[in-house]
Amino acid sequence: MNRGKKYQKIAEKQLDKVVSLKDAVENVKKLSYSKFDGTLELHLVTILPKDKDPKSIKGSVSLPYMESKSSRIAVAVPAHLEKAAQESGADIYKFDELMESIKAGKIEFDILLATPDMMAQLAVHGKALGPKGLMPNPKNGTVVTPDKMAAVVGEFKRGKLVYKADSAGGIHVAVGKVSYANEKIEANVKEMITAVVSLLGKSKEYVIKKAYLAPTMGPSVSFDIKLMD
Repeated sequence: MNRGKKYQKIAEKQLDKVVSLKDAVENVKKLSYSKFDGTLELHLVTILPKDKDPKSIKGSVSLPYMESKSSRIAVAVPAHLEKAAQESGADIYKFDELMESIKAGKIEFDILLATPDMMAQLAVHGKALGPKGLMPNPKNGTVVTPDKMAAVVGEFKRGKLVYKADSAGGIHVAVGKVSYANEKIEANVKEMITAVVSLLGKSKEYVIKKAYLAPTMGPSVSFDIKLMD
C-alpha cells in the first residue's frame, strides 16, 4: 500500500516495540496528524476456538467516557408499548411504519431494539437487516424485555456500542478522541477488553492475540494487554 508523504514522515516516529497501554495512548496521540479532532480506534485480534464462527462473537458495551451519539434508535414493540417507547427517547417506535420502511429498503436508523415477542415478525427482513448488523440479538443486548426498554434506549443514546468480530476474528471499535485525557482513553480500552474477555470466558492472554491503538490519520501502536494496570 502506498502511503502519503505526511504518513511516512509521521511513521518514522512509530515505536518498533510493544509497549504498555499507558505508553501506547501517549504515543498514538503523537502519531495522529489529522487537523481535526481524530478518533482513536482499538483493534483487537482474538484467539478463537477452531469450532467457533467469528461472526458469533458480538456484544455491546457502555464505555465510561464516551460522548453522547446522535444515533437514531428504532424499537420493535407491540402497539400498547409504542407510547412508552416514544417517551423513552426512541426515534422510530410505530411497528407498522418500521416494517414498511424496511420493506421499502429505507433503513433510517442506527440501532434496532426489539422485545422478544416481535422477533418472529422481524425475521422476514433478515436479509435486509442481517448484513448491516441491525438484526436484534440477545448477545449484543438489542433484544430487550419491555420493563428494561426505556433504560436500554437511554444507554444507546448515551453512546453504548454494539461490536462484532469480522471474518478473521478482529474487533474494531472507537474508544475516544485525540482530545480526550489519556486516563479516559485508558479506561475505555480496559472496559472494552474486559467486555470481550467476559464474552469469551477465558483470561485475556487466551482471548486476545494482539491489541493496537490507531488514530483516524496516522500509524498504529501495538500494546501488551498484560501491561494495562
